[in-house]
Amino acid sequence: MAEIIQRDGTWAFDGTTVRITPGLHRSVALFRQTYGEISVPLEAVAGVVFEPERKRGRLRMRLREGADPLLHATGGRLPDPADPYRLTVDVDRGGVAEYVAEEIRRSLLLDQIPNEPTKAYLLPGPPVPVSVRSSDGTVSFDGVRVRIDWADTSDRVKRATGPRIIDLADVAGVEWLPNSGYEDGFLRFVTRETSFSKLPPEKDPYALDLWGSARRDLLTALVATAVTARLPHPSTRTGVEFARRPLAAAVPPPADHHDVLLRRLRELGELHRDGVLTDEEFAMTKAAVLRGF
Repeated sequence: MAEIIQRDGTWAFDGTTVRITPGLHRSVALFRQTYGEISVPLEAVAGVVFEPERKRGRLRMRLREGADPLLHATGGRLPDPADPYRLTVDVDRGGVAEYVAEEIRRSLLLDQIPNEPTKAYLLPGPPVPVSVRSSDGTVSFDGVRVRIDWADTSDRVKRATGPRIIDLADVAGVEWLPNSGYEDGFLRFVTRETSFSKLPPEKDPYALDLWGSARRDLLTALVATAVTARLPHPSTRTGVEFARRPLAAAVPPPADHHDVLLRRLRELGELHRDGVLTDEEFAMTKAAVLRGF
């Protein structure tokens, strides 16, 4: 057993699995503490390195592309403190960190673990049900459907449409961008109907606009990952390159396209007639929908 225990967390390797446990100290990111312990099978690992620095070093693990739904859902955009595959190491424990890294690398070599993308997720993602309260509302996923309950501060268009319930079978993909503090983030559920819609997140009833506490809003990645883990693996759709192609490439036939456009415009018209949308809001939202189509 190769193991290193730090205030930031613990990595333990038994020859087949790297068990990563976040530390309980207040300096450990809320996202890592909430995500909890991760068991990484050796076949999911692409490499590991220890980066020594003057005061502290870092252990970093790189996973194979397509192995982890968390990395796929977040697109590598998790801030460093929230990255579960990064461990801060005290300077006097650098030798232990290098030993752990070397043991993992040796096992990768002996087991001849390939470096190419995987054909399926090798990690399960977070368990369900999972629910997160964000600045734009509460998003929940029970393994079958996603539910969004809007906050009092959500846009009027979203609140007027009521809670959004999306069946997993209707989800084509998940888009997630963290709130950096300087720029808003979002969590968007892309469906067959909305894959070509370009409404801004603050107006999109299929998206959460993340503009509040970056620490809290970061937890929406839990839901994004739980949903992603239960969608078809990217390699099974149209080949490994699917993940690099825009979702708009899978648009429905023109007839469906036209029907969806009419339905969206009809919904906006009803909100305008009922006084939910002002003339300016109606014109702006209608223009955004038409641009998207």
